[in-house]
Amino acid sequence: MGIVLWFTGLSGSGKTTIARALLKELEAMGKSVAMLDGDAVRETRTRHLGFGREDIRENNRIIAELAKEKSAECDVVIVPIISPYREDRAMARGIVGENFLEIFIDCPLSVCEARDVKGLYKKARAGEIENFIGMSELSPYERPVHPDIVIATDKMAIEEGVRMLTMVFKK
Repeated sequence: MGIVLWFTGLSGSGKTTIARALLKELEAMGKSVAMLDGDAVRETRTRHLGFGREDIRENNRIIAELAKEKSAECDVVIVPIISPYREDRAMARGIVGENFLEIFIDCPLSVCEARDVKGLYKKARAGEIENFIGMSELSPYERPVHPDIVIATDKMAIEEGVRMLTMVFKK
């Protein structure tokens, strides 16, 4: 059974960037790796779901089930997903089991908004996206209380974050 690395953080925090770099590093180490990017899964398997509370929960559940399935055939499954609610991350941990690591990609909202790689914060500020996660009281981002690993992308380079994560596999 492989390990599931569940990356959580705000949009623009660097989840996917670090996930892609980690994937390359782990493959270079000879690990079999799968990545279930939250955005990619939404575009394919869960496109019928919206962004209300219940749909977010269901999306997280489906991705956790997929990660568990993939972990049966891979050494590592990387899941970069906003996953804004503690309850949903706990559910994902419960579905995956003991091989689940919660990786908090910590980055202040102001830095994520300045990066705005997808233009979502600009749309949210313009009123084109309602209740954008992390910017609305109705759609908060609940910071993890006890994540397994914290990577502060406003304070460290991508390479440093990847190095922290690969240490898990060098023990």
